[in-house]
Amino acid sequence: MVLQQMDEAIIWGWADPNEKIEIHADWNKDRKSVVADANGRWAVKLPTGPAGGPYSIRIQGQNQIYLRDILLGEVWIASGQSNMEMPFIRLSNAYTGIHAADREVANANFPSIRLFQVGNFNSSTPQDDVDPGTPMYGVPPAACEWQACSPDNVATFASTAYFFARHLHQQLNIPIGIIDASWGGTPAEAWTPAQNLKTLADSLAAETRPQNASRLYNGMIHPLRNISIRGVIWYQGESNVGRASEYTSLFKTMITSWRKVWNRDFPFYFVQIAPFNYPQDNAAYLRDAQRNTLDLPKTGMAVTMDIGNATDIHPKNKQEVGRRLALWALAKDYGQDVAYSGPLFRESVREGGRIRLKFDHVADGLATNDDQPPSHFEISGENRVFHPATAKIDGPEIIVSADEVAEPIAVRYAFSSDAEPNLMNRAGLPASSFRTDRWAQE
Repeated sequence: MVLQQMDEAIIWGWADPNEKIEIHADWNKDRKSVVADANGRWAVKLPTGPAGGPYSIRIQGQNQIYLRDILLGEVWIASGQSNMEMPFIRLSNAYTGIHAADREVANANFPSIRLFQVGNFNSSTPQDDVDPGTPMYGVPPAACEWQACSPDNVATFASTAYFFARHLHQQLNIPIGIIDASWGGTPAEAWTPAQNLKTLADSLAAETRPQNASRLYNGMIHPLRNISIRGVIWYQGESNVGRASEYTSLFKTMITSWRKVWNRDFPFYFVQIAPFNYPQDNAAYLRDAQRNTLDLPKTGMAVTMDIGNATDIHPKNKQEVGRRLALWALAKDYGQDVAYSGPLFRESVREGGRIRLKFDHVADGLATNDDQPPSHFEISGENRVFHPATAKIDGPEIIVSADEVAEPIAVRYAFSSDAEPNLMNRAGLPASSFRTDRWAQE
């Protein structure tokens, strides 16, 4: 396994009631002891040092457990729905494989990357342990044990999670532990604790609780709550496309609730859903809800407007998705001077018959990925009728206008479900879709 470096690792388990347990980790000369409670539960905190290993832990009670080949490094949880769960190889009509799957599997020989797959398990009550779960979409039952990353075990692991871990490992040269707890076709409500959902529904004066509400949190996230982690990566949103108006509040609630359960303000980096031919413009509103989540501290968003597939809800370039998530971590958590986000809309200024747009994360300047003028811009006046607009890059800003709109007040960019626009910064990271208005979805 990998334990979080420079932290306190919680070692916990079950024994006979009132049984005395002694724990010794060989990176630390201190011995810890604890007495199991009346229900046989026990836990102890072990301080961890800097990245390294292998180490071992001996747990002694009426019997002895000896844990070997333990590394200290960085531990992350990966969660969400099918685009996070999506494995390397073809397993079903849903999971048809990623780009260069065979080559990636053959090259996945990283003994210092450790993988843990949580089984697909739903529960009406919070669980204390993981379960191998139900095989879905061709993914086999989870082993529910740590494994050193190798071609023998990576093929059915979550590919985005692996590429995130690989990029961190290659850039930091330290062990990485990645825990996959994802399940295809699932809404955010299923991953949110019940009490937090109830509070959210009360505040919205609405019933924001589908039939499977909280069941995946109970079965797949709650059992992980004692693991010391650096942070979380997340790829979900497709199952909430029809309820975009609720998603910002729901998503923020979920993130905040996880942090409260862990009692730590860990970073949470997520993927904006990719272009796909959804009905109407539902995905555009969902992407905007995701973008609005960025005002929650320690969040980051990997944009995929340029690497989607309008006819495949499971785009195959998971290598770049994992890398873009890792860029956020490298910049924000590991102090590396790297560009980590594409342009994010910040402010609009009306200038007579045109609107000037200002952005964060311009990096070395704005550009397009096809050397053409910026595409997919629309502009509207008071009548809220949007017209295709001409957009020009002006240094770190963009000027938008349309002959049909003499007095523009609002701009939208890439605001359709399947838009594949071209705006990026010179670091090659794409701009998020956005709108300057806050008009209700019709």
